[in-house]
Amino acid sequence: MAAFDHLAVAAATLGEGAAAVEAALGVALVPGGRHAAMATHNRLLGLGPHEYLEVIATDPEAAPPGRPRWFGLDVFAGPPRLTHWIARVGDLDAALAAAPAGAGRATALARGDFRWCFGVPEDGRHPFDDCFPALIEWQGDRHPAAALPDSGCRLVRLEIAHPDPEALKAALPVRDPRIAVCAGQPALRATISTPHGERTLA
Repeated sequence: MAAFDHLAVAAATLGEGAAAVEAALGVALVPGGRHAAMATHNRLLGLGPHEYLEVIATDPEAAPPGRPRWFGLDVFAGPPRLTHWIARVGDLDAALAAAPAGAGRATALARGDFRWCFGVPEDGRHPFDDCFPALIEWQGDRHPAAALPDSGCRLVRLEIAHPDPEALKAALPVRDPRIAVCAGQPALRATISTPHGERTLA
């Protein structure tokens, strides 16, 4: 069984994405780092001991990765928005074998001292119109959330809309009372408790 790990807010530029999230939640993000294999970079916000939020964008200073960037960033356009969620698993190969087609190929990645394997889809898109979670297996005992300052923010609810909610529910590897699937056009909406009250990201 998998567990909720983090949220991903995509943006055309990292500065634009960080500003949008900080305005929405009323808290400051902290520097993350660069993902050389994907030519992306991020900023982070802790959501507790084992959960976090990242704003992620194409790194303009990085060489092209020679493959589709994750989270659909090659074709991303428009304002920053919550586009993906990531589930943590203990055995990525087994999780991908049980996942819907297109969940990706296990790929070893790194950022600084962090090491993980990630299900990277060949076209950069995840099943169920990106409503199915990206799957991650952290290597060793280091996790980004543990290194982040306590922002006072926590995930309260993640609403996932999809035209075929029953099929998506059946396919999800995560059983978490905070995660709700409903009928609608593909979209994610997170309710986050903050020092200023509950705020939403979509």
